[in-house]
Amino acid sequence: MERTPPERHRVLECYQEGVQAIRALAARVPDWRVATPCTEWDALELAGHLRCVAEGYLEYLQDSPDSRLAKLFGQDAATAVLIRQQARQNAAELAVLPVESGAARVVAFTVSAGAYADLVPDQWDRTHLIHRGTKYTVGDHAGAACVEWHLHAWDLARAVGEDHRPGDAELLVSAWHWGVPHLPLVVGEGLDAWEAVLRSSGRSLRWPDIPAAPLYRRTG
Repeated sequence: MERTPPERHRVLECYQEGVQAIRALAARVPDWRVATPCTEWDALELAGHLRCVAEGYLEYLQDSPDSRLAKLFGQDAATAVLIRQQARQNAAELAVLPVESGAARVVAFTVSAGAYADLVPDQWDRTHLIHRGTKYTVGDHAGAACVEWHLHAWDLARAVGEDHRPGDAELLVSAWHWGVPHLPLVVGEGLDAWEAVLRSSGRSLRWPDIPAAPLYRRTG
């Protein structure tokens, strides 16, 4: 599995594929209160999370290298602390969203995700944050965004009884190493690249028959 920095054109293509998959799957959600593999969220809440994350990524890009995210990772805190702080932030942002439909939340997500994609190429090599003495660039974070979008596309797909598999799963493995540096990637166990990313995020490959344990969920 790849450990070299992912190529720019592959990251940008994978990013757009993830955004488009979320839009297409959202159009097929019959009931926004359906359960998802994100054990704490139904589809409506997942759509809200997507909106919040896309807006946050745009903010972090515009404020880098002094963004809220950069300050969080600059603490060099333990991984468990980073996970808890990000989980609390996710919950707080979701709680203050206006009352709106799942479709409206996905539209808002698409707008922010598109604005981020427009800005990233010209800032690719700019410092995004520094974690444990290592500089991570805007391009590295764009790879992390690819991971986020494809994981949640899978969540939506499974919620409506479908499946989602990215066209360039090996890219997501490389993006994980460079864009999600505080979390190890699960390898081996007979897993292919996409299954490794799903497992590393804490998702159960056999959901809903075997749900993921809430405390094991680590990203997305």
